[in-house]
Amino acid sequence: MTLRAFIVGLLTIIFIGAFCFFNDAVLYQNLLIGFHMPMSLFGMLIPLVILVNPCLVLLYKHTRIRLFRPFSGKELCLIFALVLPTCAIPYCSFMRLLPRAAMLPHHYVKTTPSWKLKQEDGSYLPVTELIPKAMLADPDVADGEALNGFVQGLAKPEGANHVRFRDIPWSAWRQTLIFWILLFGLLWLALTGLAFVCHRQWSQNEHLPYPVVQFAQSLFPDEKGSLNSIFKNKLFWISFVIIFVIHINNTLHQYHSDILIPVQRVFNFTPFRVLFPTMLRGGGWAMFWIRLYFSFIAIAYLLPSDVSFGVGLGPFVAYYIMGVMIKFGLSPYAGGAYSPKIHSGMILGGYIGFFATMMYTGRHYYWSVLKSSLGFGVHQETGSLAVWGMRLFFLAAIGLIISMCAIGLDWQLTVLFAILIFICYLVLGRIIAETGMFYLSPGVYPCVILIALMGEQSFGPVTLVIMFILTTLLFSDTRETYMPYIVNAVKFVDLGGRDYRRYSKALLVAMCVSLLVAVPAGIYFSYDGGTNWRDGFATSSVPRGSINSMLSIRTSLQAQGILEQAESVSGFARFANMKPNKQFLITFGIAFLGVLLFSAGRLRYSSWPIHPILFCAWPNYAAYMTCWSFVIGGIIKVLVTRFGGSKSYQRIKPLMFGMIAGDMLAGLVIIASGFIYYLVTNESPKPYYVLPP
Repeated sequence: MTLRAFIVGLLTIIFIGAFCFFNDAVLYQNLLIGFHMPMSLFGMLIPLVILVNPCLVLLYKHTRIRLFRPFSGKELCLIFALVLPTCAIPYCSFMRLLPRAAMLPHHYVKTTPSWKLKQEDGSYLPVTELIPKAMLADPDVADGEALNGFVQGLAKPEGANHVRFRDIPWSAWRQTLIFWILLFGLLWLALTGLAFVCHRQWSQNEHLPYPVVQFAQSLFPDEKGSLNSIFKNKLFWISFVIIFVIHINNTLHQYHSDILIPVQRVFNFTPFRVLFPTMLRGGGWAMFWIRLYFSFIAIAYLLPSDVSFGVGLGPFVAYYIMGVMIKFGLSPYAGGAYSPKIHSGMILGGYIGFFATMMYTGRHYYWSVLKSSLGFGVHQETGSLAVWGMRLFFLAAIGLIISMCAIGLDWQLTVLFAILIFICYLVLGRIIAETGMFYLSPGVYPCVILIALMGEQSFGPVTLVIMFILTTLLFSDTRETYMPYIVNAVKFVDLGGRDYRRYSKALLVAMCVSLLVAVPAGIYFSYDGGTNWRDGFATSSVPRGSINSMLSIRTSLQAQGILEQAESVSGFARFANMKPNKQFLITFGIAFLGVLLFSAGRLRYSSWPIHPILFCAWPNYAAYMTCWSFVIGGIIKVLVTRFGGSKSYQRIKPLMFGMIAGDMLAGLVIIASGFIYYLVTNESPKPYYVLPP
């Protein structure tokens, strides 16, 4: 890793960390990161290789100063590998959730009567008293302004447009930030170790495509900084210009609707709903809106057809199955977010089944890595990266378990909970490597499996609320979660020279820098303008969902007269007190076996039509927003290969890369123009989203 690549990477990290929360939560426009293919990073790639690099070529030619050498492909690989993992911090999967989950429960406990628990002496206990203090911010700092300022915004000095940095009640956040940053840091270390372990198996043994990395690599310059040959391809420029113009035109239409005509990307087919009553009964009303997202169409074209159709058809199949269930009197959606409902069983069964298939496929490799990491011989086929990755995983996982035990979970439960956390994250990483689904929001909650297996009577309210809050922070919004980023980052390091030792040290510095910039920035902007109440998910579902789910179970246990018994159960006694949820386990088992069946069929028959990823792409917001794009991309590939053969497929690939490039650059331009609009008018820009909001 060159010093210049390291410095450029750090500067990019600082910019994203400082600006991201303001862009996403204050300006409320296209997300600066938003996905596991961030527009802020991949959008900058286009002007970098087209404009900056040619200028550097001329400068270096006349000055011979090494600093002005054009960026090579390997150097850009290392910059991307450094920046990508830090994208997990500034907003969606960390700073969007953490401040709201840590402070707003203190607000809702004042406005929600059911959040005050009546005690035997007639007094009322605020439900926030059940939550360990380290998990919440202190609302009473600065005479209550720590809470009031967060909800409404702090008072600004006379004549100033923004609050002063020193006016923020930082001491209210000290304890909870130490706890959460330590916990997330241990989690990120463990996931980094898992990414190191799996990389060789996925990239060399199974030859997974890594579509996101494949796109970036197609644009990277050569060793001398010369333009990639794709920029000489007419099809690339045709699709790039068309997509870019469509987005710019649609953005300008938001301001000049009397002059410009928008290009429609959403098509209403709801009149056809009457032809599919079963799917409609199952909740599939959204499937009759065809949404075109060009990047997802292009990604689908780059994938094997069975993968594209597996991703695209998953929501259709799931909604139909749930419609059949409802017809026969079952309620797949009954219960809260963390209840062991049928819908959750389908999702978790698919994920655990997918994990089991992964382990079986690479069983010899993973067993060799495990033995080598424990000192039982050295196996050449594993490599030192995987061995040290496994050791890092073990150490960080133990630290994570100790951290969760320290806030009140017993170690037996914590070990099971941690195993499920790692399984779910590992599957998310596998999905990005195999399918390129850079928008992941599956609604997978590990705590639900434990409740379904043991029964609600095996958990007291304190244990439940701790597990629910942990699940909320770790899994309620995974569109920017860490594991898919580090999986792609390790692939970039592989392409950039495989200097994993220096990369690991640089990554540690990068993550620390991102935390030092993004965390204060997020808290500052929260107090500067108050909480962004337009974001109903982060301001209502995140701080309230965990506690409401716990209260629902507590009320049920109290009505049955077993609340005190549930509060007293701990350790191995939970297993003796088990009462599994039969409906959940049946649907879990069906989805699990479905993955195994489809995996076996895919291994046995080369023409097997559907990838088992279908069982991981069940109905959720991300799935139904992107499914039509995957289906369309898959159909285009089938038609091209059927009537044009493999040569035609290769000729069309630059067209698809141009579509992705047009999306990325248009998104970056819209973000920049929205910020300029805000500076000039002091008003938020009118929203137009290149990719799903």
